[in-house]
Amino acid sequence: MDTLAGASVEGAGFPYSSLSQLDDSVAKRSLAGASIGDPSVIQTSDGKWYAFATRTIGSAIYIQAAQSSDYETWELVVNADGSQYDALPDMPAWVAGGPPGTWAPDLVQVADGTFVMYFAAAAASSPTHHCIAAATASKVLGPYTPVGSEAMFCPLDQGGAIDASGFVEDGQRYVVYKVDGNSMGHGGACGNAVAPFVSTPIILQPVAADGITFNGAATTLLDNAGVSDQGVVEAPALVKSGSTYILFFSSNCFSDGHYTLSYATSTSVTGPYTRAAKPLLQSGDNEFTSPGGADVHVDGQHMVFHAAHNGGRAMYQAVISVVADVVSV
Repeated sequence: MDTLAGASVEGAGFPYSSLSQLDDSVAKRSLAGASIGDPSVIQTSDGKWYAFATRTIGSAIYIQAAQSSDYETWELVVNADGSQYDALPDMPAWVAGGPPGTWAPDLVQVADGTFVMYFAAAAASSPTHHCIAAATASKVLGPYTPVGSEAMFCPLDQGGAIDASGFVEDGQRYVVYKVDGNSMGHGGACGNAVAPFVSTPIILQPVAADGITFNGAATTLLDNAGVSDQGVVEAPALVKSGSTYILFFSSNCFSDGHYTLSYATSTSVTGPYTRAAKPLLQSGDNEFTSPGGADVHVDGQHMVFHAAHNGGRAMYQAVISVVADVVSV
């Protein structure tokens, strides 16, 4: 297998890994350069770590994967012939033809051992917008097979849906995701920095034990605050620490240096959520530029996220701590 470049970021206090040896463009919204964006992380019962990420633009890979035995040194998953492995090789019929813009996968393992991957892809009926679907596999690396003939979340009249993430508490599962309203915005950074600002709500949907079937009413957890967020909140990830629910999210536009990795807290899974006084990470912190797109393992400690790196985006990992509802890295 090819090995990802790994090194310590000066002053960061934790290592990073990037796909810097690739020459393709990799991005959520066409950011040029070689990178791994919108990563998710999962650990299997044998102690191994796996990360999955947004598709590699310019290649035939829909969802890329990496693995690690120690959470520090990562390897890009490749096929026997050395070509890059695709964890989701086939798209369902509702996905637009051509490059489907597959974004932001997230993985959970449900009680019967099945691995469920949530992913976003461009809709055939509206190719400029995305919908979220699920795919399943019996092994963590798959290959994953899409479930059903339709998307799970597809509010095209509101801009579509992206950035799904799973959460479970006492057997009750949820999917939290973003309604991609900025895809229908009035211009500016990421399409929604010009008033009137379009809603980009983060939604919580209860699901059954299979991680897919809806079993309750959806709740809005957070929305953008207009100009101070450049009309964008996205990339939600929900964890619980003690009696506190922590909703990680990104705000502002990912491509212009204002992107942040932020969080909000609540004493109820359905909110209301109160934003922390400042972002967990923002441009300038530990020499990062535009950190965001985070995912947190179910242990509430192991986090992966991306930041701008060498003209693209790199995946970074950290171990976070929570003290008195304040998160730190």
